[in-house]
Amino acid sequence: MDLGIGGRRALVCAASKGLGRGCAQALAAAGVDVTIVARAEADLRSTAEAIEARTGRRVQWVAADITTPQGRAAALARCPDPDILVNNAGGPPPGNFRDWDRDAWIRALDANMLTPIELIRATVDGMIARSFGRIVNITSAAVKAPIDVLGLSNGARSGLTGFVAGIARDVARHNVTINNLLPGPFETDRLRSMVAARAVAAGQSFDAALQAGRDANPTGRFGTADEFGAACAFLCSVHAGFIVGQNLLLDGGAYPGTF
Repeated sequence: MDLGIGGRRALVCAASKGLGRGCAQALAAAGVDVTIVARAEADLRSTAEAIEARTGRRVQWVAADITTPQGRAAALARCPDPDILVNNAGGPPPGNFRDWDRDAWIRALDANMLTPIELIRATVDGMIARSFGRIVNITSAAVKAPIDVLGLSNGARSGLTGFVAGIARDVARHNVTINNLLPGPFETDRLRSMVAARAVAAGQSFDAALQAGRDANPTGRFGTADEFGAACAFLCSVHAGFIVGQNLLLDGGAYPGTF
């Protein structure tokens, strides 16, 4: 399917690896001029070269901390007036809420709520003026089914979800859509680190714990970054203009509810 976004400009955050990289690669394959942002220059350079080799599209990159004003300014200087914005940032660490002080909460809110809002604020009016915009926020399946040890993520990402629910309806008439993608168990570095912690706590081997996680999913496996990227690219396409303010769960059927 031709997604109809060839030649558009995209800014993809936290895209040196994992789900962000999957999104950047899928957009580049659709003919989009992609700029990727992350903190580690070596990883960014390697990812940009790999995507270029796979898609034949030049990929720009900027090494910056997107959760800071300086990082956001650097990203937007490299990719001014993006038509597509993919908000993404690493999730805060798991733990017990009794151990989280105000600083821990502020860091979580900065990364997973306030930074996406700032980037939306910086880009949405340009999208409105051009009568085309696609904003996709990568949040978490924990927004729909909270996980007790991920309270920092539950809270910050739910705050972003509430914000998006309002503004998405306000800008939709201008062919600007804002939606959230909620990943469940995708085989990323973050998932592997959490499995490793569970394995230690349970006295299991890492491989046994990893396989138990796969077996627990209705699909019998974890998701892939390529699958996630394809879903993101479709949400950014011309065909998705009537999908507005939605929270799309990609979890292999792990969430057991009807609604």
